[in-house]
Amino acid sequence: MKTQGETEAAICEGITRFEQEYMGRGPKDIRAHILGDLLVVRLQGVLTAAEQHLVKSLPPEKGRDLLKQVRTHLIETARPRLEAMVRDVTGQQVLSLHHDISTVTGEEVVLFTLSEPMVFREPKRK
Repeated sequence: MKTQGETEAAICEGITRFEQEYMGRGPKDIRAHILGDLLVVRLQGVLTAAEQHLVKSLPPEKGRDLLKQVRTHLIETARPRLEAMVRDVTGQQVLSLHHDISTVTGEEVVLFTLSEPMVFREPKRK
């Protein structure tokens, strides 16, 4: 059994690997937080240079909507892979996945609902 910190670190590694392989670059910063049966992953600095240029070159709502559509489609296409990674790390089935990205801040949030609340071992005290 892993600690909460070990589990969150393993999720961050898996998501970062996915972003690098699937999206072409990893995030500048990533954090995972497990709250009962929710897994929240916050990625910062994920927009590629091409995506940043696209958002700036089109009218704000058009560029934003286009980027969000593309990112949502990519996440939905890769959903089985993401769910398998989360299942391997947590031992829990993923019931749902929610995703959003900000074209202003370059921050992306992925929320996984797990089949049941996580149980962890206590970290060793020094």
